[in-house]
Amino acid sequence: MASTILAGPILRRASCERLVFWLASRVPLQFRLLLPEQAPLAATGERQQQLRVGEHCYLQLLDLPLDTPLPADTLVPYDLQWRRDEQDHWHGLADWAPDLCYEGESLPQLVIRSRLDGLLHGSCRKPHHAAPDGLVAADVWLGGCHAQPRSRPAALMLSGDQVYADDVAGPMLTAIHQLIEELGLYPETLEGALVADSAELFASPLNYYRRHELLPSIKANVPLRERFFEGARKPIFTTSSANNHLITLAEVLAMYLLVWSPEPWRGLTEEQPPLDEELRARYLTERRCLAQFVEGLPAVRRLLAHLPTLMIFDDHDVTDDWNLTAAWEQSAYGHPFSRRIIGNALVGYFLCQGWGNDPQAFAGEPMALIRAWCERQDAGRQDALIDHLLRFERWHYSLETSPKLLVLDTRTRRWRAESNFGSPSGLMDWEALTELQGELLHHDAVVIVSPTPVFGVKLIEVIQKIFTWLGKPLLVDAENWMAHQGTANVILNIFRHTRTPANYVILSGDVHYSFMYDIRLRHQKGEPHIWQITSSGIKNEFPARLLDVLDRLNRWLYSPRSPLNWFTRRRRLEITPHPPADASRGERLLNKAGIGHVRFNEEGEPVLVQQITAEGVVDFAADQAAQPAAALSREDP
Repeated sequence: MASTILAGPILRRASCERLVFWLASRVPLQFRLLLPEQAPLAATGERQQQLRVGEHCYLQLLDLPLDTPLPADTLVPYDLQWRRDEQDHWHGLADWAPDLCYEGESLPQLVIRSRLDGLLHGSCRKPHHAAPDGLVAADVWLGGCHAQPRSRPAALMLSGDQVYADDVAGPMLTAIHQLIEELGLYPETLEGALVADSAELFASPLNYYRRHELLPSIKANVPLRERFFEGARKPIFTTSSANNHLITLAEVLAMYLLVWSPEPWRGLTEEQPPLDEELRARYLTERRCLAQFVEGLPAVRRLLAHLPTLMIFDDHDVTDDWNLTAAWEQSAYGHPFSRRIIGNALVGYFLCQGWGNDPQAFAGEPMALIRAWCERQDAGRQDALIDHLLRFERWHYSLETSPKLLVLDTRTRRWRAESNFGSPSGLMDWEALTELQGELLHHDAVVIVSPTPVFGVKLIEVIQKIFTWLGKPLLVDAENWMAHQGTANVILNIFRHTRTPANYVILSGDVHYSFMYDIRLRHQKGEPHIWQITSSGIKNEFPARLLDVLDRLNRWLYSPRSPLNWFTRRRRLEITPHPPADASRGERLLNKAGIGHVRFNEEGEPVLVQQITAEGVVDFAADQAAQPAAALSREDP
């Protein structure tokens, strides 16, 4: 029997006064929340936002203010119950989702932490990658400490590439299309494409592994093809494929359901599209990796029901190289077909990720436009929604925790290189950086989530700069904080500002390897103290041999005495790498899929930095009291 609830509950925001949940269901539902020693809290009126996105698919956001505040640092069991109407009885979690409970529990239990003293964080979860799923490893880890409220992290931070809209396995696309049909996810027309609508797309012989051929005119749209689809080629670092790029909004929504819950997979068949021998072999290889991913989804669903989960996009949530250069933007947004592809992915992010981060940010025009589309799915309403979201400037958000948490949008408010549209744009423009500085003033400590590391591996950034000089920034994803002079100077000046925090922790992902840097201003003792902590990927890894070579060359070329250091924008900084435990030959980069774990002291300094993997926990040297800085290798990139 098909489950009424397709995905969720995902606990999105949690404070003593308020809880926010995201779910997807097959039918419209009424909800109520049961908490210890409190009357049932009905999700009525504005407390429940319900959107119909298909004949048999509804997205639910429950934003529940609590009449009686919950205690902090205490296990709080909760029962989220639903019914179809007043004639139906209430269905409790023990009935419809008993697998959400850890062993010995009858209900899932949340914890509201009084301080932001710990976080799980990571990015880059590609379903058909061969690496184990880091969210499954996080669930196993949480299972060992879930009964100890003060050992729990305050939140799970997913810092980008929660889905890969631009790199989809053939078997995943098959599942997406089956789910679209099962749920009746809405069709759409496609202006400027070689196919008129989604039905014609799905029936096309170009539907699997050949979607790059669907562009309207290769000759007339060479920049569009190269920048939007073929810009994914990166022969020096990694390769990704746009051959199965998601196109329609229905495909994007189905993808989210399939990566967050086992329920949509139940009943799907293993039918295979007609393919030649080479593609058939690739399809079967991808199917084996995907089967392992699906096996882990019950654990992922349980993790997301227990921890407040925050999210922010990076490029693969929409498309590779998203807004990398002004020239890319001109080409991609200048054609109605590619604009629709990008826009559909952004609408999917809004509904499945951004909405739960900060519900108030979307309460006005965005919700009015999405409701208008839900009522009648015509191209004009869909384009109006997309146009608004492409101009939207509130994807970033903050939590007034201690220390304060700031989550940056480094994708949509870019500092464009106006003198050369082919050069990389700055990750944030002057106005956005000014707003960031205002958020930082008068705080002693802050945790910043930047999808891309502010301080990355210097050699890789230099390689990216060389390709930029050669006019090929798209080939190597030449996007880093130091790639644009204006952005680099402003962010470094913010760190040097006397009224900004004494302690910064920057959490990042994106790069498919993990590392930790301890950063201070050269010739200036004490403040500010900056830590760059990167965890990536959740289910993705860097090519092992290539990373080993780059790590070794970086240590040689940018050693403390290297004159190359004086040609960098970070020459005024003293950077101390903290190697992973048991690292050999001076290795500083960890290439293991998993999830990052950081613990903070009262001053907001990291005292424990780990990577939780399927093979176990790897520690980085974080506690300066335990391991003096003098004992660590030094570099000044």
